[in-house]
Amino acid sequence: MSRRRRMALKPTMKTDIVTILSRRNLTVLFGLILTALLLIVYSTSFRQAAKHDDGILKDRYRVYTFDVVKEYDHDRHAFTQGLVYAGNDTLYESTGMYGSSSVRKVHLQSGQVLQMHRMERNFFGEGLTLLNDRLFQVAWRIRSGFIYDTQSLSMLGRFNHPMKDGWGLATDGKYIYGSDGTSTIYVMEPSTFKEERRVLVKDQDREIHLLNELEYIDGELWANVWMTDCIVRISPLDGKVLGWVLLHELRNKLLAGNKGMDVLNGIAWDLDSNRLFVTGKYWPKLYEIKVRPHSEELQDRRRAWEKCPLRG
Repeated sequence: MSRRRRMALKPTMKTDIVTILSRRNLTVLFGLILTALLLIVYSTSFRQAAKHDDGILKDRYRVYTFDVVKEYDHDRHAFTQGLVYAGNDTLYESTGMYGSSSVRKVHLQSGQVLQMHRMERNFFGEGLTLLNDRLFQVAWRIRSGFIYDTQSLSMLGRFNHPMKDGWGLATDGKYIYGSDGTSTIYVMEPSTFKEERRVLVKDQDREIHLLNELEYIDGELWANVWMTDCIVRISPLDGKVLGWVLLHELRNKLLAGNKGMDVLNGIAWDLDSNRLFVTGKYWPKLYEIKVRPHSEELQDRRRAWEKCPLRG
């Protein structure tokens, strides 16, 4: 190759190399810019999500009051221990006291007892739940319970459970949850009542004792706290208290002219229509209520504790 030919080629090769390097640099630069933009977007999204999550956590704990939607007649001789809504204006109710304990089918609108299974005199009826067309009931001071047919209320069998005592029952359709008057919720497998796990119910560092009748509502466990007019809302995953529902005004309203009334007890949830029903032991009324956040001054959990004295 002549010297002139080689000299003619050199600028072209140099230009090609510069072009290739420039393209590579542009590609790298573009990649760095894109990466930086993605990091900025991710960081912003993460901060926003964290802020949003913090807001959820701050708002998650709430103290609630209520509005009465409707009131219904209720058997004033029923020492209500368990309450379940089964659809079609039908309630199932478990009542206590030795010699008068029962499982009963009740018409919501009239309060009329449609069917009743009377328990043997040596059993004190407690919590009740409904799963797969079977009613499950526990009893006080024994570590066993009873299974009933929903149509006839005839007893189909008995089961043993791991609780120290029988107080409340509820189900999410997969597990059965039980209370025994302590601060513990037992999570049990329905076919065997074998304990899957248990959770300790705490509001911050304070255990909530005397957990009584239970109801599973929208991913939460709601529990009557015995000797109070309060319902505590519980996470079934870890036992963390999510809030309180203060129902003192219900009993105060009923006390006038109604001697012999006992404490608030009985929670039932209509899943299809999002209706909440509550009553109490020897109460002449059952209420459909709708809960709403209480006044801001009562959002402090310590104020809620004053309204719902923690015993045990």
